Amino acid sequence: MPRFRFFILIIAVLGAYGALFLNLYQLQIEKGEHYAAKAKIQNPLAALFENHRGNIFIQDRDKSVPAALNKQAPVIYAVPKEIEDLDTAVENMAPILNAEPEELRKIFTSGASYKILNREPTEGQIKKTKEANIRGVAVNDQDKRHYPLNNLAAHIVGFVAPGEDKIIGRYGIENYYDDLLVTGQNINLTIDRSLQAEAERVLKELIQKHSASGGTIIIQEPKTGKILALVNTPDFNLNNYSSAKIEHFSNPAIQAIYEPGSIFKVITMAAGIDSGAFTPDTTFYDTGQITFKDGKIIRNWDKKANGTVSMTNVIERSINTGAAFAEKKIGHKKFYSYLVKFGFNEPTGITLPGEINGNIKNLERVVAEIDFASASFGQSVAVTPLQVINAISAIANDGKLMRPLIIEGDPAQEIRQVVSPEAAKKVTAMMISAVRKAALAQVPKYTVAGKTGTAQIPDLKHGGYTEDVINGYVGFVPATDPRFTILLKLDRPAGAPLSGQTVVPAFRQLAQFVLNYYNIPPDDLTPAQTPTDTGSLNY
Repeated sequence: MPRFRFFILIIAVLGAYGALFLNLYQLQIEKGEHYAAKAKIQNPLAALFENHRGNIFIQDRDKSVPAALNKQAPVIYAVPKEIEDLDTAVENMAPILNAEPEELRKIFTSGASYKILNREPTEGQIKKTKEANIRGVAVNDQDKRHYPLNNLAAHIVGFVAPGEDKIIGRYGIENYYDDLLVTGQNINLTIDRSLQAEAERVLKELIQKHSASGGTIIIQEPKTGKILALVNTPDFNLNNYSSAKIEHFSNPAIQAIYEPGSIFKVITMAAGIDSGAFTPDTTFYDTGQITFKDGKIIRNWDKKANGTVSMTNVIERSINTGAAFAEKKIGHKKFYSYLVKFGFNEPTGITLPGEINGNIKNLERVVAEIDFASASFGQSVAVTPLQVINAISAIANDGKLMRPLIIEGDPAQEIRQVVSPEAAKKVTAMMISAVRKAALAQVPKYTVAGKTGTAQIPDLKHGGYTEDVINGYVGFVPATDPRFTILLKLDRPAGAPLSGQTVVPAFRQLAQFVLNYYNIPPDDLTPAQTPTDTGSLNY
């Protein structure tokens, strides 16, 4: 009996091995060609389908929010070298894909390792492609980039688009950190969702109210250089970028220069006080205009003469002739050296693609006196919005210029000490005085240091200036211990209004929001003041 059971066991084991061998034979020999062909089709696409791109996150107080991530979506693709019956493939697939037969034939005979035929096929196209069962044409799931926040922070995040044989990051972080993202590494940005959303809302409301052509808002931490919000309008929907105008993809905050106007008077005062050329109390007599040897004239924005005024009054009343007087006291060579120290001749170094230099080259050579005089109040020089806010943040930060940061976790990096802490504090006091006297930008219970700039837009075709203007404002709050700096820039508002009528009220609104958002305690408990000099923040 035991021998019989042993014999039965041997037969069962041999039978099992026989069945396994038969199955392996069918898989490897009889059906081997089928599976090999399938593998040949799928293997060239392995990198495309299996390498998961890293996600991009922005901040929301104490947590991260995805701004770019992956989701699975089907695509129809071809492996041209695997197509055996070209005519049948073209005949069947052309109507399914709504493609021209000759264009499809070119793709099928291209010899490429693979070609995506449709990245966003309908359910009907997917079903018909599978039913057609054409060797060399198939459907597979692919990681598709998705942007949950749509337009929010579009110029910072950027998007991906098809390259020759792979997905490539285009614009923004998707482009700058493409090499890291393709390896699956996540990127965390310093941008705060709530601040970004509020800044976008404020800017769009401004543009609509004043029929402006566009604008920019930036919010920065002056002590660290962190960018908390960066907004440009017009913007675009990252999930539907193909419907946007290509010129909307560039980032005007770092890729477009403009004449900043009277905001630059702050830089002139900082240079003069730091160099010892004058003090905030130094006076000059203003006749309302300055006539140069070549007959050219500069005038004050309001065409008024102010008589004897101090350098503080120059900031308070935004006096063009006073800024020109200050620049002359500094000296052209030294004035130019301070513009270099503040970083206006070089990119800020923010890790976003395509940042450009400011243009102060016309001050490098021997030029007319009026060019330096004009530069003192922000004309005849052109800079980016990020350069402007970074320079004003240096004044808020005791004279230390910081590298603007966009990646959360990057350490703060001081570029250089531009002016002394003492000079920075004196200039801050001048800016505080200007805000208090006009009261247009004043936030109740907080000290605000700020300066307007209404700049005429140059006429690049005929020379001189057009009637169109750019309204600007830059300020930091609380001025006694600055937590953030805000820049607003409004392009071509209808009717060429002064900044006090457009961006200054918007600054006050946005500053109040940020103060509340961070629950920053008040630093000024003195009663609110009645405006005494509305001109000081108008221009």
